[in-house]
Amino acid sequence: MNYDKIKMIALDLDGTTLNEKGMFSSRTIDAFHKAMEKGIHIVISTGRTFKSLPEQVFHIEGLEYVITSNGAHITKLTTMERIYENIISPQSAEAIVNLLRKNKVSTETFIDGIAYIDREEYDHIRENGSGYRDDEYVLSTRKPVDDILSHLMKNINEVENISLNFPLIEDKKAFLTKLEEIPGITVTSSFSHNYEIGGATTSKAEALRYLMHKLSIDSSQLMACGDSPNDEEMIKLAAVGVVMGNASESMKEKADYITASNREDGVAIAIEKFALDEK
Repeated sequence: MNYDKIKMIALDLDGTTLNEKGMFSSRTIDAFHKAMEKGIHIVISTGRTFKSLPEQVFHIEGLEYVITSNGAHITKLTTMERIYENIISPQSAEAIVNLLRKNKVSTETFIDGIAYIDREEYDHIRENGSGYRDDEYVLSTRKPVDDILSHLMKNINEVENISLNFPLIEDKKAFLTKLEEIPGITVTSSFSHNYEIGGATTSKAEALRYLMHKLSIDSSQLMACGDSPNDEEMIKLAAVGVVMGNASESMKEKADYITASNREDGVAIAIEKFALDEK
């Protein structure tokens, strides 16, 4: 593993930096503060929308930048200014809508920092739960609207991400061939039952390249931590690509270093080891 002195640490949230309670642990926050005291930039890099970020994010002194919706936006927290945008083109978004009108699939769309879900599906999850998703997470981070596809079309110029959810894994695999026929999109996932669709070059890695250039930081000075396929490109980009102990075996194969799980302060352990020299 060849890397220079770490100057930026990019961190996924769910399954990575957040523990099983959806919180930053005290050890993790302490590691953040120690790293920032050394001039290291801590960058949250998540698939969540801006409005779905945990409240803790806004109370960690010194935290500067947040990458949201898998790289669609970068926000500077000190000014709440959106400094970067890389979203789905209207043409590609419309092609996805046309496909979804012919194929009934659970659909969510991320628009201007808000994650939307069809009201019918939201009410069903609220009343009956979901056998394959985190009910509480969906209900607390999604805003219900009538007719999700019509809502998407009304906001066709502002679509950050389209998330498709499949109760059955075999249906998910079969649908990929249909998505591959649509030009100008990227397809990734953050858990085994979904696809997350972004623009032609949207990724956490691409957003990080922009931010590193802005801050005069080289990839040899980047550490990135994640657990899911939507973290893969930033883990490849980083000189120190860290994968969580709770990640899949296929993700672990892409790691420079496998840390402990998110339940066991795996991110803090990695920061202490590679950025703080605390063996």
